[in-house]
Amino acid sequence: MIWLAVAALGGVGAVLRLELGGAVQHRWHRDLPLGTLVVNVLGSLCLGLLTGLGVAGDGLLLVGTALLGSFTTFSTLVLETERLAEEEHPRAALANLLLSVAGGLLAAGGGWALGALL
Repeated sequence: MIWLAVAALGGVGAVLRLELGGAVQHRWHRDLPLGTLVVNVLGSLCLGLLTGLGVAGDGLLLVGTALLGSFTTFSTLVLETERLAEEEHPRAALANLLLSVAGGLLAAGGGWALGALL
């Protein structure tokens, strides 16, 4: 039964990523793929919060791995960064990479700290 829940939550996370990422990108008309950046940083914040709260076992599997694992997307980050570099937007490619990594780390740390306080 747990694997059915993992599959269902994985589908939910992927749809949420598509919708939120698309909505953000639709409103942002620049080279930087802000939709993916927002999704990945938000997912990092949520995962940090879960770990700070001490969520473990099936709860972490379902929410952390299934839902947030399918919500965030490292492969899209890499693909969009490569596309920017290939289209001769090296500054945007570097900014995308740095903002994603730094933003993700800061968000995860902030989420963890907040969760630990709660």
